[in-house]
Amino acid sequence: MKKKKITVALTGLNNTDNPGPGIPVIRGILESKIFDARIIGLAYENLEPGIYMHDLVNKSYQIPYPTAGSDILLKRLEYINEKEKIDVLIPNFDAELYTFMKSADKLEKMGIKTFLPALSQFEERQKAVLPQFGKKYKVKVPNSRAVFSEKELYNVTDEFSYPLLIKGKYYDAQIVHTPEQAKMYYYKISGKWGLPIIIQEFIEGTEVNVVALGDGQGNTIGAVPMKKQYITDKGKAWAGISIDDRELLTLTRKLIKKTKWRGGMELELIKTEENEYYLIEINPRLPAWVYLAVGVGQNLPESLIKLALGMETAPFRKFKSGKLFIRYSYELICDISEFEKLTHNAEL
Repeated sequence: MKKKKITVALTGLNNTDNPGPGIPVIRGILESKIFDARIIGLAYENLEPGIYMHDLVNKSYQIPYPTAGSDILLKRLEYINEKEKIDVLIPNFDAELYTFMKSADKLEKMGIKTFLPALSQFEERQKAVLPQFGKKYKVKVPNSRAVFSEKELYNVTDEFSYPLLIKGKYYDAQIVHTPEQAKMYYYKISGKWGLPIIIQEFIEGTEVNVVALGDGQGNTIGAVPMKKQYITDKGKAWAGISIDDRELLTLTRKLIKKTKWRGGMELELIKTEENEYYLIEINPRLPAWVYLAVGVGQNLPESLIKLALGMETAPFRKFKSGKLFIRYSYELICDISEFEKLTHNAEL
């Protein structure tokens, strides 16, 4: 079968010790049996490694941070689209999704397809309102509270037992054991991601994650659970193993059915010694370990593109359990002229 030629633009090229999902998503797309994809990298910083991975990324452009405003971002994307004729755009960072979701109709008018959660879906799974989400969908979640000041932090932490978790509204989480540690990480994380900071009850158990894809109609296109085997100091999985956990898959399908989730997602859960599951976070996009799903038989990046293009997309029925992924780092040797060209021209 002749492959369909398409151009796909993606963010999340920061394949470092705190990796973005962009490179693993690209790897899945390039292994597609349906699409012959030209890959356009969209980078915020000029040292994102994916920019210089020319075997994966055909051309890269710098784009403004979402804080610059949607009008500035759209103007930049309009310029890029005039040159590249983008078919599908896949944002891969939580912090940028709001801007892209609000701009989806305008991107559609440019001929650029996306497949993102609805704003209501995005908002109701925010960390600050996770307890309400748990009540609405009858899922166990840890007790948590959003705080906006140091004074409020001390009042709230009096209600929680140590250890507890301090979380940023987009990224970062830290286990703390004392009020002094809570204060330190309150300022460290809020300085990076802004307010509120989330105080969350610490649940003892094993961390398990699920990468999944919903079609927006309540159907699960694919889902692969994973148990972390090695975690970095940033809390990122550096190694994990696919697991055949029927209860976990049932929970995932139930949530996608009830929420009618649209797009990629990652569920982060704790499995206690009593075999109870506590949902601690929902990330509204494909995670950085999504290539494990590709490797065990579910090419979710390919299916995401099919959904964006309105193609018929059959659900995956199985995957291989007991498959291990292990990340590694290596030195990418580049010419300084490429860095200079990107810095001066904002494209490479």
